[in-house]
Amino acid sequence: MTTAEENYLKAIYHLSEGGKKSVSTNDVAGAMKTKPASVSDMLRKLGEKEVIEYRKYYGVHITDEGKKQALQTIRKHRLWEVFLVDKLNFAWDEVHEVAEELEHIQSPLLIQRLDAFLNYPKFDPHGDPIPDEFGDVKAKPRLVLNEMEIDQMGQIVAVKDSSAAFLKYLDKVGAYIGARIKILDKTDFDGSIEILVDQKKNLFMSKEVAANILIQQS
Repeated sequence: MTTAEENYLKAIYHLSEGGKKSVSTNDVAGAMKTKPASVSDMLRKLGEKEVIEYRKYYGVHITDEGKKQALQTIRKHRLWEVFLVDKLNFAWDEVHEVAEELEHIQSPLLIQRLDAFLNYPKFDPHGDPIPDEFGDVKAKPRLVLNEMEIDQMGQIVAVKDSSAAFLKYLDKVGAYIGARIKILDKTDFDGSIEILVDQKKNLFMSKEVAANILIQQS
């Protein structure tokens, strides 16, 4: 598959929540930041390769083969992010675009050796699970931070928004992957919350910020 085809397939996989639902052409166009008319030709090509099923006006459904290929691209992306952060000292807000390029390298042996070199990591720097070489994803149940109740405790395990601006904000306030948190207060008026981080630092977060942080409850 070409780089563009892999990018489209990965976007469809994410939009379909791993193949659980069909995706509209407009949704694909939005994810790829292009016009719906430009999407149709790519969907036709992907349909010919039997990685999606596409019928005009009925949306796009990713096939089992499509899921398999999308997961391999996601696996490569997340392994490269681990490598960039752990071995080359990139910050977690710097790696996405570089990994977007590296994920298209077509060498299964390279990825096998990269995985072994990194000691088979289960999660990328943003807390997203890394599929194994067979496409299996093992992720523990997680809650969105603003869905937790007062006095509940947990650990920050992932972020939904991996944009550089959001990650830099979390670095600034000291909310990092692995931090232990406790819900101290919630404001009905605007949905903001107050949390205790690592039993020593109080943080106030907006509803929008809290909605993009995932917690494993303890």
